[in-house]
Amino acid sequence: MSIDFEIPAEAKAVREKVRKWVHDECIPAEKELDTKPLKEVLGRLRAKARAQGLWCPFAPKEYGGMGLGPLANSLVQMELGESTLGALSMNTQGPDDASIMTIMTHATEHQKEKFLKPLLNGEKRICFSMTEKVAGGDATGMQTRAERDGNANYILNGEKWFTSSAGVADLALVMAKTDPNAPRHKQFSTFIVELPNPGYNIKRDIKTMAIEGPHAHALSGGHSEVEIKDLKVPAENLLGGEGNGFDMGQHRLAYGRLRHGMHNVAKAQRALDMATEYVTKRSTFGVLLADRQAVQFMLADCASQLYMARLMLLHIAYKAEKGLDLTQENSIAKVYLARMVHKVIDTAIQLHGALGYSQDLPLAKWYTEVRMQRLVDGPDEVHKWKVGRNVIKAFRKHGTTASAAGGDLI
Repeated sequence: MSIDFEIPAEAKAVREKVRKWVHDECIPAEKELDTKPLKEVLGRLRAKARAQGLWCPFAPKEYGGMGLGPLANSLVQMELGESTLGALSMNTQGPDDASIMTIMTHATEHQKEKFLKPLLNGEKRICFSMTEKVAGGDATGMQTRAERDGNANYILNGEKWFTSSAGVADLALVMAKTDPNAPRHKQFSTFIVELPNPGYNIKRDIKTMAIEGPHAHALSGGHSEVEIKDLKVPAENLLGGEGNGFDMGQHRLAYGRLRHGMHNVAKAQRALDMATEYVTKRSTFGVLLADRQAVQFMLADCASQLYMARLMLLHIAYKAEKGLDLTQENSIAKVYLARMVHKVIDTAIQLHGALGYSQDLPLAKWYTEVRMQRLVDGPDEVHKWKVGRNVIKAFRKHGTTASAAGGDLI
């Protein structure tokens, strides 16, 4: 009996279709942003994508999406990340996608009709307000409060930090503490907030180390510091019931971490392709760079890391397809994939020399962007702590650490 690594024909076909879409449409369209408004460029791309059936790959067909399972969706995302416009062109960009999935799973029919439909149609965008300065990587440290105002409304007060895409969002998922006396993970609830709202005040877009192009804010919406003051939210906008906010948030972040990783694979692949093309044409001291062993070793390291990254994601996709627990693998992959993309892009810059360090190529911009991957959706250290703790638990329970190191299936 053998392990079958053959990708199903239908998944392979959709991957090829998306790969062609990214290379024929999205990457060329990036250059149009130098002279045309984003709304015009993206609007044309989205209309063309929908006409080809390339829309919301993660969403079921009854919701207007492509209805892809975890494996096919991961293959698609590993193509889309090659272009800045890839995910946006198919309405599968973060942080919207994970929030859409959360609403699909937990919303009432009224909430789906009012909030989910325009998100799936690409008419609106949504941000996720969870992180706070006071809490950082510990989501249970949130201090934003939500208190009942009779039976009709909740009143929210607090602050949020690094709410990505708030600047372009029409809706926000806001997590707040509804019962400080409940068990630690049952103190929080999630609310759907319509924006703009006087009680949800974007104080500023936080400047980061990332190099920003002319359309940076329109593309991503920035990372906002938000003041929540006497924010009135109708009780009917409570999502999934009181006390379930933390669990929903962690499930949402689990997909977000993997989607980041999938896009990291695509970005790293494009960087490696660029570097390899360059060294096959560039000579120094009379010798082609591609013929130098040191350069070949650098390319080998990148190829090895990409290979392991793909295997990680495919293994996790397999477990998701089977409904198996993937908590441990999710954290392992999150840390590895964030470091992998940083390493590959850094190598591509090195091989391009001064050209790579310049902003004539996208490598420098990518380098400053991907550094964030080791911080968002839980810093590396938190995930490594969780992984290590699970290794110890596995040994105490089974007398071996295998189940915490992929050994439950491999």
